[in-house]
Amino acid sequence: MKNRDITILMKIVQYADEISGTINRYDLDFEKLKNDYVAKNAIAMCILQIGELANTLTDDFKSSHTKMPWREIVAMRNRAAHAYSSMDLEFLWNAAKINVPELKAYCDSIISESDNI
Repeated sequence: MKNRDITILMKIVQYADEISGTINRYDLDFEKLKNDYVAKNAIAMCILQIGELANTLTDDFKSSHTKMPWREIVAMRNRAAHAYSSMDLEFLWNAAKINVPELKAYCDSIISESDNI
């Protein structure tokens, strides 16, 4: 595994933490998200950044770490970037509350393993 991939994973974790921080800061639930464009924009931007970063992971890394659907993560970024004005808020909320925390935990575990090598 390359140090570059670990650096990218660390940045993904940072954006995941920012999403969590946004949810906590605004005490968000799905209903509140619908009416809070600042929170919606913040979460969507972090998801966009996570997808950008996932797209820059090396092919070797992605092929040896198949527990995450890297293509779908990049597709999530494309959806946030290109269909933002019509983005399904339920999709955004589920990504923020379910998918991103799972991705963060996976990235954290890989980072921890690399520290022990």
